[in-house]
Amino acid sequence: MTLLLLQWATRKGARMAKEAFFHDWLVSYLQGRLARDYKEIRANIGADKKHEFKGHYPDLILANQGMVLAIMEVETEESITAEQAEHWKEFSGLGAKLILMVPNHMRPKVMDLVLQKGLAGKVGVASYEITVKM
Repeated sequence: MTLLLLQWATRKGARMAKEAFFHDWLVSYLQGRLARDYKEIRANIGADKKHEFKGHYPDLILANQGMVLAIMEVETEESITAEQAEHWKEFSGLGAKLILMVPNHMRPKVMDLVLQKGLAGKVGVASYEITVKM
């Protein structure tokens, strides 16, 4: 029993590390990709929380000419929960548009959470999809 529990914990830890790696990679990718639309992009990647917006540390802070226009949170399949939706509610009240970047197949679940939390007019939902062609 102890061995099975240890194996499960090891697999779960490895999965969480992969999720964190992918999350950080996607934040970095979006930082470059969004540079066409926003002149000032500040990214909080991993545990490196350098860029604060009104006491919070969103994944991306999107600004032009010193004015923050939007903040973005990148979510993975594992991070989309009712508890995380409470954080979205906090972010949505900061005065800048909140954009959630979510896996395409999780979009319906995210939309349900957004509606349940009363955030429909305050949050934009964008999605990503990873395709590997061989």
